[in-house]
Amino acid sequence: MSFDALPATETVRRAATATGERTEPIELLGRVPYGRLATSMRALPFLAVARHIVSDGRILLRMHSGFGHHEACNGSVVAYGADNYDDAASGDGGSLWSVQFTGPAEIVHLCPEQEELFGAAPVSVDGEPYAPAYLRVDPHFVTEHTLAF
Repeated sequence: MSFDALPATETVRRAATATGERTEPIELLGRVPYGRLATSMRALPFLAVARHIVSDGRILLRMHSGFGHHEACNGSVVAYGADNYDDAASGDGGSLWSVQFTGPAEIVHLCPEQEELFGAAPVSVDGEPYAPAYLRVDPHFVTEHTLAF
């Protein structure tokens, strides 16, 4: 099966949440601000933290440009994941979830209104001034897992 033949997000099953409501896995991303981007650079795998928003069924990511990770992702298939596992530390109980998806990524230049949706940017990364880079990821394969307590 080719990558393009994989199901789009519209065909992924709806998942139950702690309240019993049904929601799309991509919609869960709107409940947390950060996740982890995975791909490879010079044949070595890496994970990078990224801020995300969901826009028109696609995921927009903001990450620090100083390491060149955004360039390694441009034109490649990447994986991105986010979860609400911090809720476990708060003792709220209920269910925990994680969402992972894969899809092609491309560098994008956002308009000021889109940039504002990300909120305040970090001041620095590892002591260096933060310089944002933006990626758009078109999710082709989406999974969601829940842990109920």
